[in-house]
Amino acid sequence: MGLPILFLCNSIFAQTRIEHLQTENKTNPIGVGETLPRFSWELSGDQRNLLQKAYEIVVFPAANHKKPVWRSGKILSAASVWIPYGGSPLKSDTQYDWQVTVWDNQHAEPVTSEMAGFHMGFLHSNDWKAKWIVPGYPEDSILRPSPLFRKTFQTKKQVLSATAYITAHGLYEAQINGQRIGDAYFTPGWTAYQKRLQYQVYDVTSLLTKGNNAIGVMLGSGWYRGTVGFTNHNDVYGKDIALLFQLEITYTDGTKETVFSDGSWKSSTGEIRYAEIYNGETDDARMEKTGWTLPGYDDSNWSGVGIENAPMDVLVATYNELVKKKETFQPVRILTTPKGEKVIDFGQNLVGWVKIKVRGKAGDTIVVSHAEVLDKTGNFYTDNLRGAKAQDKYVLKGDGEEEFEPHFTWHGFQFIRLEGYPGEIKPENFTAVALYSDMTPTGTFHSSNELVNQLQHNIQWGQKGNFIDVPTDCPQRDERLGWTGDAQVFSRTAAFNMNVHNFFSKWLKDVAADQLPNGSVPHVIPNVLGARSSGSAGWADVANIIPWNMYLAYGDKEILANQFASMKAWVNYMQEVSVQDLWNTGTHFGDWLFYSPEDDNSGRAAVTDKNLIAQCFYAHSTQLLIDAAKVLGKTEEVAHYEQLLQKVKAAFMREYVTPNGRLVSGTQTAYVLALNFDMLPENLREQAADRLVANVKSYGNHLTTGFLGTPYLCHVLTRFGHTDLAYTLLLQEKYPSWLYPVKMGATTIWERWDGIKPNGTFEVPSMNSYNHYSYGAIGDWMYRVMVGLDTYEDGPGYLHSKIQPHLGGGFTQASGSLQTLYGTLACSWKTTEKGLEMDVVIPANTRSTVFVPATATDTVTESGKSFSFNGTQQNGAKGYRVAELGSGTYHFFVTK
Repeated sequence: MGLPILFLCNSIFAQTRIEHLQTENKTNPIGVGETLPRFSWELSGDQRNLLQKAYEIVVFPAANHKKPVWRSGKILSAASVWIPYGGSPLKSDTQYDWQVTVWDNQHAEPVTSEMAGFHMGFLHSNDWKAKWIVPGYPEDSILRPSPLFRKTFQTKKQVLSATAYITAHGLYEAQINGQRIGDAYFTPGWTAYQKRLQYQVYDVTSLLTKGNNAIGVMLGSGWYRGTVGFTNHNDVYGKDIALLFQLEITYTDGTKETVFSDGSWKSSTGEIRYAEIYNGETDDARMEKTGWTLPGYDDSNWSGVGIENAPMDVLVATYNELVKKKETFQPVRILTTPKGEKVIDFGQNLVGWVKIKVRGKAGDTIVVSHAEVLDKTGNFYTDNLRGAKAQDKYVLKGDGEEEFEPHFTWHGFQFIRLEGYPGEIKPENFTAVALYSDMTPTGTFHSSNELVNQLQHNIQWGQKGNFIDVPTDCPQRDERLGWTGDAQVFSRTAAFNMNVHNFFSKWLKDVAADQLPNGSVPHVIPNVLGARSSGSAGWADVANIIPWNMYLAYGDKEILANQFASMKAWVNYMQEVSVQDLWNTGTHFGDWLFYSPEDDNSGRAAVTDKNLIAQCFYAHSTQLLIDAAKVLGKTEEVAHYEQLLQKVKAAFMREYVTPNGRLVSGTQTAYVLALNFDMLPENLREQAADRLVANVKSYGNHLTTGFLGTPYLCHVLTRFGHTDLAYTLLLQEKYPSWLYPVKMGATTIWERWDGIKPNGTFEVPSMNSYNHYSYGAIGDWMYRVMVGLDTYEDGPGYLHSKIQPHLGGGFTQASGSLQTLYGTLACSWKTTEKGLEMDVVIPANTRSTVFVPATATDTVTESGKSFSFNGTQQNGAKGYRVAELGSGTYHFFVTK
């Protein structure tokens, strides 16, 4: 019996597997708003060169699998991502199931996936029966305590399913029968509220009971009417605070019932007496309304509610991942500062809050202050928070052990200061909780250099702390805005570390929504700074840069289609304000926070002409518009903007380049941008790269770039054959450098190269964040060049990957992996006394052009066998041998 069983086992393991079925890049999503949702799946198998030949998708109503709403039929195609639904119209508030059958190139019989599902949200504004309700009592206009809304109802039959649809003017937390609805925070998130307000959808079937039920919803001012933008800038979207709630119930007998917000609800206030994003939250447990979300609670003393006539046509389904609780941290030390203050250190600069356990008397008040760093004397330091108080206050009710944590605020911190805490401060009573958008981690990186590994850690935590529904500049001071420049320089790095497709897709819709009628793009999105704060080169270009980067990372044409009008409007704006194709008008940030010595008597500050920068980005955004038009088949736009691009580059040459190729600004950023965006003709590029190298060496092998030059610096050096210098910059440990903050103890990326100076003093507190991801854009070079994981434009989303590691810098090992939409793509290399080991993993249904660091005279084996290279030599491939490979795991060994 042994042989048949062994044969059967081998057959099972050799079978192609279909995994990770997703609808709109989510697993079994609820509340889908797209009328034609798109499906994706991964193939995997034990054999190499696995390719899909055909597929068939079937979609059923979950209630009736006998009558599919769409059967695609057998489609002869290798496509396995972003396949649009093609059946009869989908219905609002309906659950559907789907599965896919795949034929591949290695098996005669097809394989069928397990069932996956998706639930449709409200597709029409008239699906909403709910009314906007506001507190029925006079609000305290100063403190604005959080309002509570309550409704009781009965279910007389057995519930089959129950789905809650919720949104607010402000932030909300909701419960049914004393149990929290969902595990998300800061809902409904931040969008251009006047045009786009997201609602969330929850399966609450398990929360209902037969008989009496109660709904309770608590609101906070949040971004809608709270202080946001800069100090004392509040009521940006309105002075009201309002709730919209609709509960759809289906009973087992097929009947339905709807419970929704209307004039029958009750309102009051409770323990949250004050809550602002920047300043913190005040909770007075003595004012808690115990049991207010339970059916039996006496609400006879509560007020009624008012009805607000707020727009319904701005409501949209949630597309991005919601903010959730993530990692937790325990205190690493408890200390008394030289000033005598009680401080707790959590060992990591994070974003979220601290959960506290305490026993004390009624009225005891605890004040928790938050800080990123201690000063050079070891005292608590908050000057860099500017106007943000960042304090949570808790008033005890004196009833045994009590637990406190905020609801409608968050803080950026590593340290907290405790005032008024009764009793001994014990580590087990304090837990720091990180919160950020629930994006799936996708990338890993590791090397033989622990400082660089810490840099990668800092890059990832800079992203976590600043991806709270929107990509913010910083999470701690009175700002926390969606700065466009910061987001665009980091977007490619972000797409490696986490799956940011939905995160940026949502935010880009707000970029388009807040774009000015003349095409100019605001500095921050959502725009809370006004129309005048717009149109800065390198910031406003976010409209073109991030859509293209997301297309490269995920292969999703729809992002380009959705954003194309916005991209075009931005280029047209630059053309409109230019004079003879030269963009030398307007106000620009320039190469923000570039290197500048404190006493610059000899003119060593790396000041780059702002108009030179603007012209480079004018060309870059025009090129990206052309590229997007080609992908979308817009031939007229391609021809028109190609002519414009030629004029823009010609104007650059006339204005900023001498006949022998020297730029009028001799900075690193000037040469980096000119080279990266191909502003110079081919015959002037090598000499320009040499000038860049000479500049770097003149600063003692230090970078001098700011926000706009830094992302491209090492890429340009590698492109022109100076990877050795790129490694030197990466490994530089003295200011200014990437590793200087690491050596100074940083656990995130700093806003400034020298946020803490070598003598322990700080940069100016007005602009000195210790959690600011922009300079973390070096990660993109580490992943795409050092480890070598990249994608070709003819197969975006890593359908056609490029694997070309670059050895150097004294590293003996580097590895990286990326969870693409097709599966895991990975490369690792290690140098030994015997030679070079290089391991490669290529996902099924994709192909890769692999560059093995070897010369024609080196001996190369793969999995212990002699290997024949079938690829052609390409530009930039000196010192490599090229192979065109299909899916599988490969182990190369190079003997010199």
